[in-house]
Amino acid sequence: MPCWVLTDYHHVRTVLSDRRFSADVRQPGFPFLSPGRRELVGEQPSFLRLDDPEHQRLRRMMTGDFLVKRIEQLRPRIQRIVDEALDAMIAKGQPADLVADFAFPVPSLVICELLGVPYDDHEYFQELSRRLLDSTAGPGAVAEALDALTDYMAQLAASKKGEPDGIVARLATRDDLTPEEVASNSVLLLLAGHETTANMTSLSVLALLQNPDQLARLRAEPELTRGAVEELLRYLTIVHNGLPRTALEDVEFDDGLQIRAGEGVLVMLGAANRDEELFGDGDRLDIGRDARRHLAFGFGVHQCLGQPLARVELQIALATLLRRLPELRLAIPFEDVRFRTSALIYGLHELPVAW
Repeated sequence: MPCWVLTDYHHVRTVLSDRRFSADVRQPGFPFLSPGRRELVGEQPSFLRLDDPEHQRLRRMMTGDFLVKRIEQLRPRIQRIVDEALDAMIAKGQPADLVADFAFPVPSLVICELLGVPYDDHEYFQELSRRLLDSTAGPGAVAEALDALTDYMAQLAASKKGEPDGIVARLATRDDLTPEEVASNSVLLLLAGHETTANMTSLSVLALLQNPDQLARLRAEPELTRGAVEELLRYLTIVHNGLPRTALEDVEFDDGLQIRAGEGVLVMLGAANRDEELFGDGDRLDIGRDARRHLAFGFGVHQCLGQPLARVELQIALATLLRRLPELRLAIPFEDVRFRTSALIYGLHELPVAW
């Protein structure tokens, strides 16, 4: 379907912060990349695809679970999870697949513990999430996977109602949420909680290995880790297909660009994060860069709820890998690395490494 594609940093930031642009998938003109993407919305959209006040009503029920202070308290537990995953990968022997043996297990276990989802089911929900996020999947395949994952979360929520621990149990206990709202928002948290960080972890390692000067600097100056994570988020920006919005009324930008009511918009985060006006030499990875204005987590009221968790997981995972595996390297030629080019969340199919 026709829509505007915006790549300029200021255009992107304006759209994401202007209430005249709607994130509600039910609005006429809302841009979908394919019939399968339309099907992914389901019958009950999560808060990600709603406008205020519905968006805020649902989002604020989960905000407290992802506050910076709360996530910082999880650092020791996340560190143990990272160390245990790395222990298992090393014991398994080399070459290892960093994606399957490390990048996916870590955030999957963390989000399972936060939500109260049994980690033993991770292979099941990861397979469903892969089908859901495949941009080439047809409506039937997406609907089948979405129904299965929604039913899984609905049954889990019903079984956990009244239990003291876990976000799903707490949401299921609320009287102001329907079972459908509990299930759809739990699915969103589960998908976003492991797919994004897992792919960022493996891509970040690959980016560092392909930029040995930056890798060497980070090894020599581990205190740069926090800033390096922000630069990697900017440099990689794993949401490559853009964030969709639709104009609720005519909008004219400062530079004369005009978008009419009912027209769809895709804002391209990756292009905005390499806007030379904000990030000079933006196609180059520079872990010493001040990248804090990046838009990898979006902007405005819909910016990523779980960004404090993603940051901590990436900081711990990368710092631990570089400290414990000083000779980490690719086990295959770079040209043989397979990228997930058909997925809504960009990443790698596998990343064979040795050490």
